[in-house]
Amino acid sequence: MATVEQPVPPLPAGTRLSREEFMRRWEAHPEIKCAELIGGIVYMPSPVSWDHGKTDGDAGTWLGHYKAWTPGTALAHNVTTFMLDDAPQPDLNLLILPEFGGLSHLKGKYLAGIPELLVEICYSSWAFDLQIKRELYQAAGVPEYLVIVLGDQEIRWHVLEDGAYQLLPRDATGVWRSRVFPGLWLDGSALLAGNLVDVLAKLDEGLKTAEHRDFVEHLAKSSFLHKPTRF
Repeated sequence: MATVEQPVPPLPAGTRLSREEFMRRWEAHPEIKCAELIGGIVYMPSPVSWDHGKTDGDAGTWLGHYKAWTPGTALAHNVTTFMLDDAPQPDLNLLILPEFGGLSHLKGKYLAGIPELLVEICYSSWAFDLQIKRELYQAAGVPEYLVIVLGDQEIRWHVLEDGAYQLLPRDATGVWRSRVFPGLWLDGSALLAGNLVDVLAKLDEGLKTAEHRDFVEHLAKSSFLHKPTRF
């Protein structure tokens, strides 16, 4: 007797699911463009505002410029990432490729493991990104987590120290300098103001430092120690 194939259930926000079931439902409903599983609960992001999208574009340009001058790194927007038992979809990630010693890898068509830097853009300091997502990224061991808070005009760059996030201080000139990616410098005031020329000018200063040159050489040497991976 022929069996009747049952339709895949919907993916409503607030549902508690395993990651396997979350992905099964999501992949069966191509009309769903954005969804995240955090703490085993389904979240559906709100519609993206102009300010959010514009800042995402500027931040992506900043990270893309760094990636272009740092062989062995990769940049992506809105990639579903298998992290612990969850599946967040961060706005941006900058990572070291696995064949260069990075902490993440592909699992099918998705990212798995720990990207070295995640970036989220939100409106309020009370937002989801600074509470539930921050807890997930900290528990997973994401080394750096940058949050751009539009409503408060604030940059919060978290670094993992002894298993807990601490805020990265700015240098004497007011610039943030990544600890994981030498030469990745950020003029936060310029970014919040939408002044991409100054953002990239400050980054170019970081790219000219000996620290960045040494990092590129380190990545090149690391590529001989790790098995190549299609990424």
